[in-house]
Amino acid sequence: MKFFRLLTPLLLAIVAVLWFAPAAWAFCGFYVAKADTKLYNKASQVAIARDGDRTVLTMANDFQGEVKDFAIVVPVPTVLQKEQVRVAEPKIIERLDAFSAPRLVEYFDSDPCAPVYEYDRPLAAPAPAGSNESARARSDASLGVTIEARFNVGEYDIVILSAKESGGLETWLQRNGYKIPRGAKQLLKPYVRSSMKFFVAKVNLDKFEKSGYQFLRPLQISYQSPRFMLPIRLGMINATTEQDLIVYILSPEGQAEITNYRTVKIPSDANIPLFVKDEFGEFYKSMFQTAYTKEDKKVGFLEYAWDMSNCDPCSADPLSSEELKEAGVFWLDDNSASDVPVSSNFRRPVPRSNVFISRLHVRYTRDKFPEDLIFQQTGNRDSFQGRYVLQHPFQGELKCQAGREYKRSLPKRFEQEAQTLAKLTNWNIQDIRNKMKLSVGNLRFSWWENFLSWVGLY
Repeated sequence: MKFFRLLTPLLLAIVAVLWFAPAAWAFCGFYVAKADTKLYNKASQVAIARDGDRTVLTMANDFQGEVKDFAIVVPVPTVLQKEQVRVAEPKIIERLDAFSAPRLVEYFDSDPCAPVYEYDRPLAAPAPAGSNESARARSDASLGVTIEARFNVGEYDIVILSAKESGGLETWLQRNGYKIPRGAKQLLKPYVRSSMKFFVAKVNLDKFEKSGYQFLRPLQISYQSPRFMLPIRLGMINATTEQDLIVYILSPEGQAEITNYRTVKIPSDANIPLFVKDEFGEFYKSMFQTAYTKEDKKVGFLEYAWDMSNCDPCSADPLSSEELKEAGVFWLDDNSASDVPVSSNFRRPVPRSNVFISRLHVRYTRDKFPEDLIFQQTGNRDSFQGRYVLQHPFQGELKCQAGREYKRSLPKRFEQEAQTLAKLTNWNIQDIRNKMKLSVGNLRFSWWENFLSWVGLY
Protein backbone atom coordinates (compact mmCIF):
# COMPACT_ATOMS: atom_id res chain seq x y z
CA MET A 1 0.00 0.00 0.00
CA LYS A 2 1.34 3.41 -0.81
CA PHE A 3 2.18 5.58 2.13
CA PHE A 4 -0.37 8.22 1.24
CA ARG A 5 -3.03 8.16 -1.47
CA LEU A 6 -5.47 10.88 -2.48
CA LEU A 7 -8.73 9.32 -3.43
CA THR A 8 -10.29 12.13 -5.47
CA PRO A 9 -8.75 12.12 -8.97
CA LEU A 10 -9.14 15.76 -9.87
CA LEU A 11 -6.94 16.59 -12.89
CA LEU A 12 -5.18 19.89 -12.16
CA ALA A 13 -6.26 20.03 -8.55
CA ILE A 14 -4.66 16.70 -7.70
CA VAL A 15 -1.34 18.01 -9.01
CA ALA A 16 -1.52 20.83 -6.51
CA VAL A 17 -2.53 18.50 -3.71
CA LEU A 18 0.31 16.12 -4.44
CA TRP A 19 2.79 18.88 -3.68
CA PHE A 20 2.11 18.30 0.02
CA ALA A 21 1.26 14.57 -0.08
CA PRO A 22 4.25 12.60 1.30
CA ALA A 23 4.05 9.73 -1.19
CA ALA A 24 7.82 9.73 -1.69
CA TRP A 25 8.69 9.88 1.99
CA ALA A 26 10.15 6.40 2.30
CA PHE A 27 10.47 6.82 6.06
CA CYS A 28 10.79 9.94 8.27
CA GLY A 29 7.96 11.38 10.34
CA PHE A 30 7.84 12.30 14.02
CA TYR A 31 8.19 9.27 16.28
CA VAL A 32 5.46 9.20 18.93
CA ALA A 33 5.19 5.62 20.31
CA LYS A 34 6.72 2.16 20.01
CA ALA A 35 5.50 -1.43 20.32
CA ASP A 36 8.26 -2.94 22.47
CA THR A 37 8.26 -6.23 24.40
CA LYS A 38 6.47 -4.62 27.35
CA LEU A 39 3.27 -5.26 25.39
CA TYR A 40 3.51 -8.98 26.11
CA ASN A 41 3.13 -10.73 29.45
CA LYS A 42 5.95 -13.11 28.59
CA ALA A 43 8.31 -12.52 25.71
CA SER A 44 11.65 -14.30 25.52
CA GLN A 45 14.40 -12.22 23.95
CA VAL A 46 17.60 -13.46 22.35
CA ALA A 47 20.35 -11.44 20.67
CA ILE A 48 22.57 -13.25 18.19
CA ALA A 49 25.70 -11.59 16.83
CA ARG A 50 27.09 -13.74 14.04
CA ASP A 51 29.81 -13.45 11.41
CA GLY A 52 30.66 -16.55 9.39
CA ASP A 53 30.47 -19.52 11.78
CA ARG A 54 31.24 -17.46 14.88
CA THR A 55 28.36 -16.65 17.21
CA VAL A 56 27.76 -14.68 20.39
CA LEU A 57 24.34 -15.45 21.81
CA THR A 58 22.74 -13.42 24.61
CA MET A 59 19.70 -14.85 26.39
CA ALA A 60 17.44 -12.55 28.39
CA ASN A 61 15.61 -14.46 31.09
CA ASP A 62 11.87 -13.93 31.30
CA PHE A 63 11.68 -16.17 34.39
CA GLN A 64 8.91 -15.26 36.81
CA GLY A 65 9.12 -16.64 40.34
CA GLU A 66 11.66 -17.34 43.08
CA VAL A 67 15.23 -17.23 41.79
CA LYS A 68 15.97 -20.46 43.70
CA ASP A 69 13.66 -22.22 41.26
CA PHE A 70 15.36 -20.88 38.16
CA ALA A 71 16.98 -23.38 35.79
CA ILE A 72 17.86 -23.11 32.15
CA VAL A 73 18.85 -25.92 29.80
CA VAL A 74 20.12 -24.84 26.40
CA PRO A 75 21.38 -27.24 23.70
CA VAL A 76 24.69 -25.98 22.30
CA PRO A 77 26.80 -27.37 19.45
CA THR A 78 30.12 -27.54 21.33
CA VAL A 79 31.55 -27.90 24.85
CA LEU A 80 31.83 -24.40 26.31
CA GLN A 81 34.62 -23.35 28.66
CA LYS A 82 34.31 -20.74 31.39
CA GLU A 83 35.95 -18.03 29.30
CA GLN A 84 33.22 -18.47 26.68
CA VAL A 85 30.43 -17.57 29.11
CA ARG A 86 29.68 -14.23 30.74
CA VAL A 87 26.79 -12.31 32.19
CA ALA A 88 25.57 -9.25 30.34
CA GLU A 89 23.72 -6.20 31.55
CA PRO A 90 19.93 -6.24 31.03
CA LYS A 91 20.10 -2.76 29.55
CA ILE A 92 21.70 -4.04 26.36
CA ILE A 93 18.62 -6.11 25.51
CA GLU A 94 16.43 -3.18 26.41
CA ARG A 95 18.42 -0.98 24.03
CA LEU A 96 18.08 -3.44 21.16
CA ASP A 97 14.35 -3.68 21.84
CA ALA A 98 13.85 0.07 21.95
CA PHE A 99 15.90 0.70 18.81
CA SER A 100 14.10 -1.89 16.69
CA ALA A 101 10.54 -1.79 18.03
CA PRO A 102 7.66 -1.17 15.59
CA ARG A 103 6.72 2.46 15.80
CA LEU A 104 3.96 4.99 15.45
CA VAL A 105 4.81 8.21 13.62
CA GLU A 106 2.87 11.29 12.72
CA TYR A 107 2.87 13.80 9.89
CA PHE A 108 1.14 17.15 9.65
CA ASP A 109 -0.31 18.27 6.34
CA SER A 110 1.11 21.55 5.12
CA ASP A 111 -1.01 24.43 3.89
CA PRO A 112 -2.16 23.48 0.37
CA CYS A 113 -2.52 27.17 -0.45
CA ALA A 114 1.08 28.03 0.40
CA PRO A 115 3.69 27.97 -2.37
CA VAL A 116 5.94 24.93 -2.22
CA TYR A 117 9.51 25.14 -3.39
CA GLU A 118 11.66 22.21 -4.40
CA TYR A 119 14.00 22.56 -1.42
CA ASP A 120 11.05 22.53 1.01
CA ARG A 121 10.08 18.95 0.20
CA PRO A 122 11.35 16.27 2.63
CA LEU A 123 14.02 13.94 1.35
CA ALA A 124 13.65 10.18 1.41
CA ALA A 125 15.44 8.38 4.20
CA PRO A 126 19.04 7.31 3.51
CA ALA A 127 19.64 3.68 2.71
CA PRO A 128 20.44 2.86 5.15
CA ALA A 129 35.22 -30.75 43.60
CA GLY A 130 34.35 -32.21 46.55
CA SER A 131 35.01 -35.44 48.43
CA ASN A 132 32.15 -37.30 46.74
CA GLU A 133 33.26 -36.51 43.21
CA SER A 134 34.18 -40.09 42.27
CA ALA A 135 30.87 -41.49 43.55
CA ARG A 136 28.97 -38.82 41.70
CA ALA A 137 30.88 -39.56 38.51
CA ARG A 138 29.96 -43.27 38.72
CA SER A 139 26.31 -42.36 39.24
CA ASP A 140 26.38 -39.94 36.34
CA ALA A 141 27.96 -42.56 34.11
CA SER A 142 25.18 -45.02 34.91
CA LEU A 143 22.74 -42.47 33.53
CA GLY A 144 24.82 -41.93 30.42
CA VAL A 145 25.59 -38.35 31.45
CA THR A 146 29.06 -36.83 31.38
CA ILE A 147 29.96 -33.51 32.98
CA GLU A 148 32.18 -31.92 30.36
CA ALA A 149 32.77 -28.71 32.33
CA ARG A 150 31.64 -27.10 35.56
CA PHE A 151 32.18 -23.48 36.58
CA ASN A 152 30.60 -20.37 38.06
CA VAL A 153 29.99 -17.12 36.19
CA GLY A 154 28.54 -14.19 38.10
CA GLU A 155 25.45 -15.34 39.98
CA TYR A 156 25.12 -18.55 37.96
CA ASP A 157 26.39 -22.10 38.58
CA ILE A 158 26.93 -23.71 35.20
CA VAL A 159 27.60 -27.23 33.96
CA ILE A 160 28.15 -28.42 30.42
CA LEU A 161 26.75 -31.90 29.87
CA SER A 162 26.77 -34.56 27.22
CA ALA A 163 24.29 -37.42 27.32
CA LYS A 164 23.71 -40.78 25.67
CA GLU A 165 19.96 -40.81 26.17
CA SER A 166 17.32 -38.27 27.11
CA GLY A 167 15.81 -40.19 30.02
CA GLY A 168 19.15 -40.33 31.79
CA LEU A 169 19.64 -36.63 31.22
CA GLU A 170 16.22 -35.81 32.63
CA THR A 171 16.93 -37.96 35.70
CA TRP A 172 20.32 -36.34 36.22
CA LEU A 173 18.84 -32.87 36.10
CA GLN A 174 16.12 -33.73 38.59
CA ARG A 175 18.56 -35.48 40.99
CA ASN A 176 20.85 -32.48 40.94
CA GLY A 177 18.17 -29.97 41.90
CA TYR A 178 17.27 -28.51 38.52
CA LYS A 179 13.56 -27.85 38.60
CA ILE A 180 12.66 -28.74 35.07
CA PRO A 181 9.04 -29.55 34.22
CA ARG A 182 7.78 -33.01 33.46
CA GLY A 183 7.85 -34.06 29.85
CA ALA A 184 11.41 -32.91 29.17
CA LYS A 185 12.51 -36.38 28.06
CA GLN A 186 10.79 -36.31 24.69
CA LEU A 187 11.95 -32.80 23.88
CA LEU A 188 15.54 -33.55 24.90
CA LYS A 189 15.70 -36.67 22.72
CA PRO A 190 16.41 -35.05 19.32
CA TYR A 191 19.27 -33.00 20.79
CA VAL A 192 20.83 -36.10 22.33
CA ARG A 193 20.53 -37.92 19.01
CA SER A 194 22.32 -35.11 17.19
CA SER A 195 25.20 -35.21 19.75
CA MET A 196 24.62 -31.69 21.00
CA LYS A 197 25.87 -30.64 24.41
CA PHE A 198 23.75 -29.04 27.12
CA PHE A 199 24.45 -25.71 28.76
CA VAL A 200 22.76 -25.93 32.17
CA ALA A 201 22.57 -23.02 34.60
CA LYS A 202 20.95 -22.29 37.94
CA VAL A 203 21.30 -19.43 40.40
CA ASN A 204 23.91 -19.46 43.14
CA LEU A 205 21.80 -17.82 45.85
CA ASP A 206 24.74 -16.57 47.92
CA LYS A 207 26.37 -14.92 44.94
CA PHE A 208 23.05 -13.49 43.81
CA GLU A 209 22.48 -11.84 47.18
CA LYS A 210 25.99 -10.38 47.18
CA SER A 211 25.61 -9.08 43.64
CA GLY A 212 22.98 -6.53 44.66
CA TYR A 213 20.90 -7.20 41.55
CA GLN A 214 17.15 -7.55 41.89
CA PHE A 215 16.66 -9.41 38.62
CA LEU A 216 18.58 -12.14 36.84
CA ARG A 217 21.00 -10.81 34.27
CA PRO A 218 21.21 -12.19 30.74
CA LEU A 219 23.65 -15.01 30.01
CA GLN A 220 25.95 -14.65 27.01
CA ILE A 221 27.81 -17.50 25.33
CA SER A 222 30.36 -17.48 22.50
CA TYR A 223 31.04 -20.43 20.23
CA GLN A 224 32.04 -21.46 16.75
CA SER A 225 29.79 -23.72 14.72
CA PRO A 226 28.38 -23.96 11.20
CA ARG A 227 24.94 -24.38 12.75
CA PHE A 228 23.01 -21.14 12.78
CA MET A 229 20.02 -22.18 14.84
CA LEU A 230 18.07 -21.42 17.99
CA PRO A 231 16.50 -24.21 20.06
CA ILE A 232 12.93 -23.34 20.96
CA ARG A 233 11.36 -26.74 21.64
CA LEU A 234 12.47 -26.85 25.29
CA GLY A 235 10.51 -23.64 25.82
CA MET A 236 7.33 -25.56 25.03
CA ILE A 237 7.65 -28.16 27.81
CA ASN A 238 5.22 -26.54 30.22
CA ALA A 239 3.76 -23.88 27.95
CA THR A 240 0.00 -23.54 28.28
CA THR A 241 -0.36 -20.72 25.78
CA GLU A 242 1.39 -19.35 22.71
CA GLN A 243 4.95 -18.19 23.33
CA ASP A 244 6.39 -14.92 22.01
CA LEU A 245 10.04 -14.84 21.01
CA ILE A 246 11.91 -11.76 19.83
CA VAL A 247 15.25 -12.44 18.13
CA TYR A 248 17.70 -9.62 17.39
CA ILE A 249 20.23 -10.81 14.81
CA LEU A 250 23.30 -8.61 14.38
CA SER A 251 25.30 -9.20 11.21
CA PRO A 252 28.00 -7.50 9.12
CA GLU A 253 26.06 -8.56 6.02
CA GLY A 254 22.34 -7.85 5.77
CA GLN A 255 18.91 -9.14 6.67
CA ALA A 256 18.58 -12.47 8.45
CA GLU A 257 15.69 -14.85 7.85
CA ILE A 258 14.34 -18.17 9.04
CA THR A 259 14.96 -20.96 6.55
CA ASN A 260 12.74 -23.79 7.83
CA TYR A 261 9.68 -21.59 8.23
CA ARG A 262 8.53 -18.68 6.12
CA THR A 263 9.73 -15.22 7.07
CA VAL A 264 7.26 -12.48 6.17
CA LYS A 265 7.24 -8.76 6.82
CA ILE A 266 4.81 -7.46 9.39
CA PRO A 267 2.10 -5.27 7.77
CA SER A 268 3.53 -1.77 7.64
CA ASP A 269 3.31 1.74 6.21
CA ALA A 270 -0.40 2.05 6.90
CA ASN A 271 -2.25 5.30 7.57
CA ILE A 272 -4.53 4.81 10.56
CA PRO A 273 -6.96 7.10 12.47
CA LEU A 274 -5.64 9.71 14.88
CA PHE A 275 -7.25 8.17 17.97
CA VAL A 276 -4.86 5.19 17.75
CA LYS A 277 -2.19 7.46 19.25
CA ASP A 278 -3.76 6.76 22.65
CA GLU A 279 -4.24 3.05 21.92
CA PHE A 280 -1.10 2.07 20.04
CA GLY A 281 -0.24 -0.89 22.30
CA GLU A 282 -3.67 -2.45 21.87
CA PHE A 283 -3.58 -1.69 18.17
CA TYR A 284 -0.27 -3.47 17.64
CA LYS A 285 -1.26 -6.54 19.66
CA SER A 286 -4.50 -6.85 17.68
CA MET A 287 -2.74 -6.22 14.39
CA PHE A 288 -0.04 -8.82 15.13
CA GLN A 289 -2.60 -11.44 16.17
CA THR A 290 -4.62 -10.80 13.01
CA ALA A 291 -1.56 -11.18 10.78
CA TYR A 292 -0.42 -14.25 12.75
CA THR A 293 -3.78 -15.93 12.28
CA LYS A 294 -3.94 -15.01 8.61
CA GLU A 295 -0.56 -16.73 8.05
CA ASP A 296 -1.85 -19.94 9.73
CA LYS A 297 0.25 -19.27 12.83
CA LYS A 298 3.44 -20.73 11.38
CA VAL A 299 5.61 -17.88 10.11
CA GLY A 300 8.24 -15.63 11.56
CA PHE A 301 7.61 -11.90 11.19
CA LEU A 302 10.30 -9.41 10.27
CA GLU A 303 9.56 -6.32 12.36
CA TYR A 304 12.70 -4.31 11.65
CA ALA A 305 15.75 -4.42 9.39
CA TRP A 306 18.24 -1.55 9.35
CA ASP A 307 21.88 -0.55 9.35
CA MET A 308 22.56 0.29 13.00
CA SER A 309 24.53 3.42 12.17
CA ASN A 310 21.28 5.35 11.73
CA CYS A 311 17.51 5.19 12.09
CA ASP A 312 14.55 7.08 10.65
CA PRO A 313 12.47 7.83 12.58
CA CYS A 314 14.41 6.94 15.71
CA SER A 315 12.49 5.37 18.57
CA ALA A 316 15.84 5.22 20.42
CA ASP A 317 19.37 6.37 19.67
CA PRO A 318 21.54 3.94 17.69
CA LEU A 319 23.73 1.79 19.91
CA SER A 320 27.26 3.05 20.53
CA SER A 321 30.32 0.93 19.68
CA GLU A 322 30.63 0.00 23.36
CA GLU A 323 27.01 -1.09 23.50
CA LEU A 324 27.36 -3.09 20.31
CA LYS A 325 30.32 -4.93 21.78
CA GLU A 326 28.29 -5.59 24.93
CA ALA A 327 25.66 -7.12 22.64
CA GLY A 328 28.29 -9.46 21.22
CA VAL A 329 29.46 -7.66 18.09
CA PHE A 330 33.08 -8.74 17.78
CA TRP A 331 33.99 -7.53 14.29
CA LEU A 332 34.06 -3.80 14.95
CA ASP A 333 37.86 -3.36 15.02
CA ASP A 334 41.20 -5.12 14.88
CA ASN A 335 41.14 -5.92 18.58
CA SER A 336 37.73 -7.57 18.42
CA ALA A 337 39.12 -11.11 18.58
CA SER A 338 40.19 -10.55 22.18
CA ASP A 339 36.70 -9.28 23.03
CA VAL A 340 35.14 -12.67 22.30
CA PRO A 341 36.85 -15.44 24.32
CA VAL A 342 36.38 -18.68 22.42
CA SER A 343 38.41 -21.74 21.51
CA SER A 344 42.00 -21.50 20.30
CA ASN A 345 41.02 -22.08 16.67
CA PHE A 346 38.80 -18.99 16.70
CA ARG A 347 40.43 -17.01 13.92
CA ARG A 348 41.04 -13.29 14.10
CA PRO A 349 38.17 -11.61 12.24
CA VAL A 350 38.60 -9.27 9.32
CA PRO A 351 38.20 -5.64 10.49
CA ARG A 352 34.76 -4.25 9.70
CA SER A 353 32.65 -1.42 10.99
CA ASN A 354 29.11 -2.19 9.82
CA VAL A 355 26.35 -3.80 11.84
CA PHE A 356 22.96 -4.67 10.40
CA ILE A 357 20.08 -5.62 12.71
CA SER A 358 17.13 -7.87 11.91
CA ARG A 359 14.31 -8.10 14.44
CA LEU A 360 12.30 -11.31 14.06
CA HIS A 361 9.14 -11.97 16.05
CA VAL A 362 7.95 -15.56 16.36
CA ARG A 363 4.78 -16.56 18.16
CA TYR A 364 4.90 -20.32 18.42
CA THR A 365 3.12 -23.38 19.72
CA ARG A 366 4.14 -27.02 19.75
CA ASP A 367 1.95 -28.01 16.81
CA LYS A 368 2.81 -25.10 14.52
CA PHE A 369 6.57 -24.96 15.24
CA PRO A 370 7.71 -28.58 15.71
CA GLU A 371 11.29 -27.73 14.69
CA ASP A 372 13.90 -25.39 16.13
CA LEU A 373 14.55 -22.19 14.25
CA ILE A 374 17.27 -22.26 11.60
CA PHE A 375 18.53 -18.95 10.26
CA GLN A 376 20.57 -17.65 7.39
CA GLN A 377 22.20 -14.32 6.69
CA THR A 378 21.63 -12.61 3.38
CA GLY A 379 23.22 -9.74 1.52
CA ASN A 380 19.94 -7.84 1.43
CA ARG A 381 20.50 -4.49 3.13
CA ASP A 382 17.13 -2.98 2.28
CA SER A 383 15.66 -1.04 5.18
CA PHE A 384 12.33 -2.08 6.67
CA GLN A 385 10.37 -1.19 9.77
CA GLY A 386 6.97 -1.86 11.19
CA ARG A 387 5.65 1.70 10.94
CA TYR A 388 2.14 3.10 11.33
CA VAL A 389 1.22 6.62 10.38
CA LEU A 390 -1.02 9.31 11.80
CA GLN A 391 -1.69 12.01 9.19
CA HIS A 392 -2.97 15.23 10.77
CA PRO A 393 -5.10 17.44 8.50
CA PHE A 394 -4.16 21.05 8.01
CA GLN A 395 -6.18 23.15 10.45
CA GLY A 396 -5.75 26.63 9.06
CA GLU A 397 -8.01 28.66 6.82
CA LEU A 398 -8.21 27.49 3.20
CA LYS A 399 -9.32 29.96 0.52
CA CYS A 400 -7.58 28.81 -2.65
CA GLN A 401 -8.81 26.27 -5.18
CA ALA A 402 -6.23 23.69 -4.08
CA GLY A 403 -7.45 24.18 -0.50
CA ARG A 404 -11.05 23.55 -1.48
CA GLU A 405 -10.09 20.38 -3.32
CA TYR A 406 -8.05 19.34 -0.29
CA LYS A 407 -11.17 19.69 1.88
CA ARG A 408 -13.17 17.53 -0.48
CA SER A 409 -10.52 14.80 -0.44
CA LEU A 410 -10.48 14.40 3.34
CA PRO A 411 -13.77 12.51 3.93
CA LYS A 412 -12.73 9.68 1.66
CA ARG A 413 -9.24 9.68 3.17
CA PHE A 414 -10.62 9.31 6.69
CA GLU A 415 -12.95 6.51 5.66
CA GLN A 416 -10.00 4.73 4.06
CA GLU A 417 -8.09 5.02 7.35
CA ALA A 418 -11.04 3.48 9.18
CA GLN A 419 -11.27 0.63 6.67
CA THR A 420 -7.52 0.04 6.90
CA LEU A 421 -7.64 -0.13 10.70
CA ALA A 422 -10.55 -2.57 10.62
CA LYS A 423 -8.74 -4.80 8.15
CA LEU A 424 -5.49 -4.79 10.13
CA THR A 425 -7.05 -5.49 13.53
CA ASN A 426 -10.48 -7.05 12.94
CA TRP A 427 -11.90 -4.26 15.09
CA ASN A 428 -15.52 -3.36 14.43
CA ILE A 429 -15.72 -0.69 11.73
CA GLN A 430 -18.60 1.17 13.37
CA ASP A 431 -16.71 1.34 16.68
CA ILE A 432 -13.76 2.76 14.79
CA ARG A 433 -15.94 5.40 13.14
CA ASN A 434 -17.45 6.36 16.49
CA LYS A 435 -13.98 6.87 17.96
CA MET A 436 -12.96 8.88 14.91
CA LYS A 437 -15.96 11.14 15.48
CA LEU A 438 -14.66 12.01 18.94
CA SER A 439 -11.14 12.41 17.64
CA VAL A 440 -11.80 14.64 14.67
CA GLY A 441 -14.34 16.67 16.66
CA ASN A 442 -11.46 18.29 18.50
CA LEU A 443 -10.10 19.78 15.29
CA ARG A 444 -12.92 22.39 15.18
CA PHE A 445 -13.42 22.63 11.46
CA SER A 446 -16.76 24.07 10.45
CA TRP A 447 -16.89 21.58 7.60
CA TRP A 448 -16.34 18.46 9.75
CA GLU A 449 -20.10 18.06 9.96
CA ASN A 450 -20.17 17.37 6.22
CA PHE A 451 -17.54 14.67 6.63
CA LEU A 452 -19.29 13.06 9.58
CA SER A 453 -22.55 13.09 7.71
CA TRP A 454 -20.88 11.53 4.68
CA VAL A 455 -19.61 8.53 6.69
CA GLY A 456 -22.83 8.28 8.72
CA LEU A 457 -21.51 9.47 12.05
CA TYR A 458 -23.28 12.78 12.53
